[in-house]
Amino acid sequence: MKLALVGSGKIIMMALDALKTMQGIELVAICVRPESVEKGEILRQQFGITKLYTDYHALLQDDGIDTVYIGLPNHLHYQYTEQALMADKHVICEKPFTPHWEQLQELILLSQKKQRFLFEAITSIHTPEFAVIKQNIGKIGEIKAIQGNYSQYSSRYNDYLQGRIHGAFDPKQAGGALYDINLYNIYLLAALMGKPDSSQYICNKGFNGIDTSGIFTAQYATATASCVGAKDSASPGFFIIQGTKGYIQVQGAPSLCLKVEVCISGETSTVIRDESINHMIYEFAYFRDQIASQNRHQSDELLALALTVSKVLTQSRENVGLVFE
Repeated sequence: MKLALVGSGKIIMMALDALKTMQGIELVAICVRPESVEKGEILRQQFGITKLYTDYHALLQDDGIDTVYIGLPNHLHYQYTEQALMADKHVICEKPFTPHWEQLQELILLSQKKQRFLFEAITSIHTPEFAVIKQNIGKIGEIKAIQGNYSQYSSRYNDYLQGRIHGAFDPKQAGGALYDINLYNIYLLAALMGKPDSSQYICNKGFNGIDTSGIFTAQYATATASCVGAKDSASPGFFIIQGTKGYIQVQGAPSLCLKVEVCISGETSTVIRDESINHMIYEFAYFRDQIASQNRHQSDELLALALTVSKVLTQSRENVGLVFE
């Protein structure tokens, strides 16, 4: 994989930390805004990146790049992904893929037409601990209830209360608790249970209409689910699946799946990942291997999952009158 990174924010820094130890991925370029060129040059030198761009269109013309990782604000994902696919690049796009599920549908069709891989960077479903959940979920009996909570008091919330709006709380930038943080709960839910038969979202709204916290509920044939996501308050994170013969619990942030406890008929076991391991290495390893193998079956399954999640998010948002431009 000959990779270019687009952006210079926190998520790009985490990606660079993960990529520095990975084999089979060459960091060819980084693209930053013209006003961030000094920061970009520091990153280029620090991480041994070959090229620095401030013009995204110029980057897309570089034949030495086959894959683009987009780590930009939510509202820019669609247009940057579309342009990269049109330039015959594989694309890794940070979550959420797009503000509107119809846009994701368009991107999937474009990636198929161009015969290019398209990935959403969701860390949890690529971890070894998620594999443990998948291996054991059939052993805890009939699923009856699922609960998830991912709540963090945002470092931007105090500014928001003073009327200073950052992207995480801006409807114009597809912000809010549902798309930024509850998405991780809903992704785990859909990955394990599929599309719900019905769902509902209720939320606390701020002065500009953004959801600062909320609860997503879903109904399946034999199970109910409740997912809490908050940026205006804090809580210990967890995700628990309750069955007639036991339970499986993610302890801590659902985005990380760092610790998983499995209880089957009273017998409990726990898997814990070393916290020093950058959790993004698992998804990048998956992206690398998929592109190298040119086998689209698994990636197509994940795109179908991404489309399910995106449609649920869009419907939930629209049902509470949260408008993204």
